[in-house]
Amino acid sequence: MAEQQHVKPLAPAAFRDEEEALSTQLNLRKRRYVLCCGCISALSLILAVVVLVLFFTLFRIHDPKIKINSVTIQRLELINGSLRNDVNVTLLADVSVTNPNVATFKFSNITTLIYYGGRVIGEAIHLQGQAKARRTLLRNVTVELDPEKIEAVPSFRSDLNSGAFSISSYSTISGRVKILKIVKKRVVVRLNCTTTYRISGRQFVGESCRPELDF
Repeated sequence: MAEQQHVKPLAPAAFRDEEEALSTQLNLRKRRYVLCCGCISALSLILAVVVLVLFFTLFRIHDPKIKINSVTIQRLELINGSLRNDVNVTLLADVSVTNPNVATFKFSNITTLIYYGGRVIGEAIHLQGQAKARRTLLRNVTVELDPEKIEAVPSFRSDLNSGAFSISSYSTISGRVKILKIVKKRVVVRLNCTTTYRISGRQFVGESCRPELDF
C-alpha cells in the first residue's frame, strides 16, 4: 500500500487577507512614524537656526551712543578783568542718547562734571529716563558753574588775556537693555569731552569727545 502523502493544508483565503492587511498597516505606521520623526527633527533644526539668527541679529544688544550736539555758556560777565561772583555761570549742553536696540534703554540719573584747569568748577545730576527702541532721546543738560572756583584756577588770568578757556566735561550714564525678559545687558557709558571757549565770540570751538563703555 502506497504511503499516503501528507499535504499541508492551505490557509483559508480570509486569514491570508487579514495577514496581508495587518502587514500593510504595520508598514504604513512605520512610514508615518519615520515621516513624523523626520518632520520633528527638521522643525527643531529650523527653530534652532531661527533662534541663533535672531540672537545674533535682532536680539543682539548694541551699545547706546551719547553725543553732545552743542554747548553754550550764559551769564558769563566780566567786570574789570574779573567774573561777577554774585551770578553763577550757566553751561547748557544739548545731549542726545541714541538707542539702536529693539528694546527700550532705561537709564538712571545722569551725572555731569565740568573741569577747568584740572579742577571741578560745576556739577549736576539729571533725572533718569529712557530711550525708546531705535529712537534718539534729546536732553538739555544744565550745569551751574561757580565763579569763585573758576577764578581760583592758576591759569585763569593768562587764559583771560588770551581770550580762550579750555574746559572739559565728564558725563556718566548707567542703564539697562532687556529684550523679552530673556536677554539682559547692563551698560555704563562715560563721555569725556574737551572744548575751547572763546570769549570774544562767546562760543565753543574744537570740541573732542571720547566715549567709554563698561558692561
